[in-house]
Amino acid sequence: MTDRRQIREATRIVILCVFWYLISSSNNVIGKWVLNEFPYPMTLTMVQLLSISLYSGPLLKCWNIRPGLQSSFSKDYYWKLIIPLAFGKFLSSVFSHISIWKVPVSFAHTVKASMPLFTVVLSRVLMGEKQTLPVYLSLIPIIMGVAIATVTEISFDVIGMWSALVATCGFSLQNIFSKKVLHDTGVHHLRLLHMLGQLALLMFTPVWAIFDLWKIIQHTNIEPETNMFMIFTYLFLDGLLNWLQNVVAFSLLHLVTPLTYAVANASKRIAVISFSLFMLRNPVTSTNVAGMALAIFGVLYYNKAKYDANLQKKKLTVLPLVDHSNGGVVGHKFALNRFQHI
Repeated sequence: MTDRRQIREATRIVILCVFWYLISSSNNVIGKWVLNEFPYPMTLTMVQLLSISLYSGPLLKCWNIRPGLQSSFSKDYYWKLIIPLAFGKFLSSVFSHISIWKVPVSFAHTVKASMPLFTVVLSRVLMGEKQTLPVYLSLIPIIMGVAIATVTEISFDVIGMWSALVATCGFSLQNIFSKKVLHDTGVHHLRLLHMLGQLALLMFTPVWAIFDLWKIIQHTNIEPETNMFMIFTYLFLDGLLNWLQNVVAFSLLHLVTPLTYAVANASKRIAVISFSLFMLRNPVTSTNVAGMALAIFGVLYYNKAKYDANLQKKKLTVLPLVDHSNGGVVGHKFALNRFQHI
C-alpha cells in the first residue's frame, strides 16, 4: 500500500511538472506572437493582472482558503510593503514583456537565469544576509553563461537586454519581500497573489489607459491586415495560462522539497528556451547555446549550494539545553528557520 501511494504521489508530481513546463512554454510563445503583431507590453501585463484578479477569487473559495491574518495588516505595513509589492509586480511584468518583445524568448530567459546573482546581492544589501563560499562560486558560471549568450546573440537588442535585467531584479525583490510578508503575516500564497494582482490592476489601469488604450483605439502601431479577433483570443489565452502557471507552481511547491522545486524551476527554464527555439525558429549559434547551457548549469549549482547551506544552518540551530545542576542534557531547544530557500 505504501509503495502504491508513493507511486501515485510521484506520478502526480511528474504530471504537474510536465503541465507546468507546457503552460509556461506556451505562455511565453503566445506572448511573443502577440507582441509581434500587437506591440503593447503594458496591455499584456494588464490582461495578466486582470486574469489573476478574476480567476483567483473563485479558486480561493473552491479550495476554502481563508483570509488568515491578511485583515490584520497595519496601515504602515500596508504602505511600506504591500503597495510597493503591487507596484513592483506591475513594473517587473511590463519590463519582462518588453524584453520578450525586443529579443528572442530564449535570450530573455537566459538573462533571467541571472536571478540568483540579484537575489544574493539584494539579500546582502537589504537584509544583511551572508552566503557560503559555494553559493558565491555558483554565481561564476551564471555570469559567464549569460555573458557568452549575450555576446553571441544574433538578434541582440540593448533595450531588450536591459529590460530583461530590470525585470529579473524586480522579480528578485518581489521574492525577497514576499517571503517577508508571508513570514510576518502567515497569509496564504495564493491569497497574497490575488491581493497583489488586484492592487496592481487598480493602480495601473489609469496609467494603461493613458499610454495604451487611446493608441489601441486609433490602431497606432497595428498593421491594417492584423486580425484583431485572433489578437484578443491570444490575449485571453496568455492571461489564462499565466494564471494557471502560478497555480500549478504553487501546488508543486507544496508537494516537493525546496531543492526539488528549485531544480524543477531551472528545468522549466530549459523547457521554455528549447520550446521557443523550436516554435519560433529564431537563429542561434553553437556558442550561444553553450552560453545558455552554462548559465542554466550555474543556476542548478546555485540551488544545490543554497540548499546545502540552509541544511547546515538548520543543523546548527538545534541547540542542546544542559541542566548543569543535574550534570546532564535534559532536552533540546529547536530554533528552526521558518522558511528555506526555494
